[in-house]
Amino acid sequence: MTRQNPYSLDLDKNAANHVALSPLSFIERAALVYPDRPALSYNGRTQDWRTTYDRCRRLASALARHGIAPGDTVAAMLPNVPAMFEAHFGVPMSGAVLNTLNTRLDAAAIAFMLQHGEARVLLTDREFSPVIEQALSILGDTAPLVIEVEDEAAPGGARLGEISYEEFLSSGDPEYVWQLPADEWDAIALNYTSGTTGDPKGVVTHHRGAYLNAVNNVVAWSLPNHPIYLWTLPMFHCNGWCFPWTMALVAGTSVCLRRVDPAVVWSLVREQRVTHLCGAPIVYSMLINAPEEQRAGIGRPLNGLIAGAAPPAAVIAGCEAAGISLTHVYGLTEVYGPAAVCAKQEGWEQMPAEERARLNGRQGVAYPLQQAMAVLDPQTMKPVPADGETIGEIFFRGNVVMKGYLKNPHATSQAFAGGWFHTGDLAVVHPDGYVKIKDRSKDIIISGGENISSLEVEDVLHRHPAVLSAAVVALPDPKWGEVPCAFVELKPNRDVAELELIEFCRTQMAHFKVPKRMIFGELPKTSTGKIQKFELRARIKSAHAICSGPQKLDRS
Repeated sequence: MTRQNPYSLDLDKNAANHVALSPLSFIERAALVYPDRPALSYNGRTQDWRTTYDRCRRLASALARHGIAPGDTVAAMLPNVPAMFEAHFGVPMSGAVLNTLNTRLDAAAIAFMLQHGEARVLLTDREFSPVIEQALSILGDTAPLVIEVEDEAAPGGARLGEISYEEFLSSGDPEYVWQLPADEWDAIALNYTSGTTGDPKGVVTHHRGAYLNAVNNVVAWSLPNHPIYLWTLPMFHCNGWCFPWTMALVAGTSVCLRRVDPAVVWSLVREQRVTHLCGAPIVYSMLINAPEEQRAGIGRPLNGLIAGAAPPAAVIAGCEAAGISLTHVYGLTEVYGPAAVCAKQEGWEQMPAEERARLNGRQGVAYPLQQAMAVLDPQTMKPVPADGETIGEIFFRGNVVMKGYLKNPHATSQAFAGGWFHTGDLAVVHPDGYVKIKDRSKDIIISGGENISSLEVEDVLHRHPAVLSAAVVALPDPKWGEVPCAFVELKPNRDVAELELIEFCRTQMAHFKVPKRMIFGELPKTSTGKIQKFELRARIKSAHAICSGPQKLDRS
């Protein structure tokens, strides 16, 4: 006879003991507990949490009055301004899904996203009017309602909006009674991946995952109440790594910033007494290489999360010297931004700087509320040995993983094959259990049967005092099949000959890993600072002359 579980009898979910998890609850609490504390700071103006909550409710109410219903999409083509922050709460409060658009994409890509996501409303800024105007013309009669977010700091541009953001908010009710989602699995955001081939994929995330990753940011970073956070990370990128919601949870102050300019950043750090910021390695490289007079007078610790690519050890060491305490996180759009952290251990601080940089440069372990991160053999789906040598693919599993790709069941099925999310990043596991990325699967260079990690070569290049940034890709070779080729961006007013840089690399690594060519010039980057290696590969493909021997090349 089967025994009944006594803990399942008459102990059901009800309104008193079960509430859907949603980060929207964070702003309600911030406004109740800390109504007068500053929530937003921009262009010399501050806005408290009471006002911010009221404005978010106005936005939700106005959207509902314009017929926006649960499951509709509201897009935003905005820089890091207060309206973008408010959209992260006001849009989902109406039941709609927020689609933040990459502000550096072209009109065709934007039009595709608006159409594919079936956006009913678009919040936009005049800085992007040339691109948006073209995108709207592509859409024709299917174009969404355009709301103009006015900003005196914006560059000049045509007004495209049928109504201004402030006018739209004025039609809403600050006492609007919004509801938590009926199901925490309901979509909260839509983010498009920046794929290099084919149409971008629409990553759908849910309230539960956003809630948990907002909390993850607090726990993994030991984030205190009321931090002063500078928006050096685009809010359109993985919803700012969930930090709009995190900042409501800890009732912090968001210092908004239209674009990253080292002089402006260091000025705001001083004036606003900034305590925390996030960004890709290129952001920190720009900050630590700014003139010393710009960096002077900080006078307090500055904490940074770094992700977006494996940070070179030179950047980690440079930040330490500049007074920025870095925590290395790792993730992808499909896992809400950061989903792993290089958790610091006791004793690391007593180690030599080079060893600290090596340890902190690893991708680490799963975020506290992410169920698991593993490095598996993608063929057998078995864990690789923790020997620091055997390469496998990084996989994630847990509540902080996307619902899937919008209208793309095939891609969703592939991404979740075997019960894990496939990242496409190749890595090893060290004996202490920490993961270290070796490369993207498509970026590994196979030379004469030997695997060469482009990230390893890039890390060496970044150690040279003249190098600001570097990217290594495969160069076709008649003997070895392919060999490493380095594209190098030098620091201002610094110079180095190609042969000199090659010789530097030969002292730092096995000779077969040393780039056979060095190409000098500015590197193509995404809006989040990632180097666009597909563009570099295209340059190699179209320039067969690159195969000639080393020489001093024109930096242009």
